[in-house]
Amino acid sequence: MPKQKSHSGASKRFRVTGSGKVLRQRANRRHYLEHKTSRLTRRLDGVVPLTKADNRRVKRLLAR
Repeated sequence: MPKQKSHSGASKRFRVTGSGKVLRQRANRRHYLEHKTSRLTRRLDGVVPLTKADNRRVKRLLAR
């Protein structure tokens, strides 16, 4: 049986850590930042873990 292909869109958006957690970027940080406050853009900075409800679905897309 052939190997399961990973979803290329999901592989660009999510990263799996060594412990198995799935990390994602926050939304609303790409463009039109001039009317957003500095406080908001700082809050949207960095990566955050995915919710437990979505973990299984995303790992299946990543063929893990």
